[in-house]
Amino acid sequence: MEKQKVILDCDPGHDDAVNILLAGKNSGIEVLGITVVAGNQSLEKTTKNALNICQYLGLNIPVYAGCGQPMIRDKQLLAGDIHGESGLDGPVFEPLKRKEEAEHGVQFIIRALMESDGDIILVPTGPLTNIAMAMRMEPRIIPKIKRIVLMGGCYQLGNVTPAAEFNIIADADAAHVVFTSGRPITMVGLDVTRKVLCYPQVVERMEKIGTPAARLFVDLMGHFNKSQKQVFGWEGGPLHDPVTIASILDPNLLVTKPMYTEVDIRSVQSYGRTNCDFFGYSHRAANADVAVDIDVDRFWDLIESGIRAYGS
Repeated sequence: MEKQKVILDCDPGHDDAVNILLAGKNSGIEVLGITVVAGNQSLEKTTKNALNICQYLGLNIPVYAGCGQPMIRDKQLLAGDIHGESGLDGPVFEPLKRKEEAEHGVQFIIRALMESDGDIILVPTGPLTNIAMAMRMEPRIIPKIKRIVLMGGCYQLGNVTPAAEFNIIADADAAHVVFTSGRPITMVGLDVTRKVLCYPQVVERMEKIGTPAARLFVDLMGHFNKSQKQVFGWEGGPLHDPVTIASILDPNLLVTKPMYTEVDIRSVQSYGRTNCDFFGYSHRAANADVAVDIDVDRFWDLIESGIRAYGS
């Protein structure tokens, strides 16, 4: 199988960590780089978390620090209630020896795309600031983006407000730039990621693999599941971000529906909402393939395969 070239743009984050794990040694994925954005925690912390994950898993993938605040708004929204003070509470890592690259994450995205043959998929699983800034700084990259497979948004219920999902509301202006870019977008939103709840039996299944990667997964889910139960009352945390890479690996994983999707950047009550025209009321051309269903069993099989790829 030909490897899909991807750039992971993330804000680790427990589910981001599993997404890096899933992509890192998969025979179907070539990770060109990891760009980091503030979101689940501050940029300093999310960058450190990305480096810790790569070091622990033995992944020789360059990590680039990107934007530490939204494009326009003056305050960065963080998710410490879910991901803890470090942004990755739970696992205990060895002293960090890895360092981020000197090049800014946005500049890396621009350089990689400009040097490409139009064969790179962008996989953002945090606020879309880095992607939008790259588009604004160098518009020539836009037609070179093969596809954007993003975790964010919802066509039903948000998780920060009744209307808005975290990654979108954290920088709705950036999301507006991305959704109006004209590039193919797959929107993996809360509507499907809330179906992949990491119940205790899933954790036990992965723990039996008995590898360092399996132990990392168990340690991550220990904190993540606890915080999700405290905040949302669920017995298992929704593993949002890995649905992106999983859907690239298995094109039959998701059921998607083309929809015209508009990001609300004007209102107060619904700021950050992804208004997805499910029924085509607007008669406007669809600009996103919005995920509406997922094969949960296939998803967990992909996660298990991803963990097993690291061996003993």
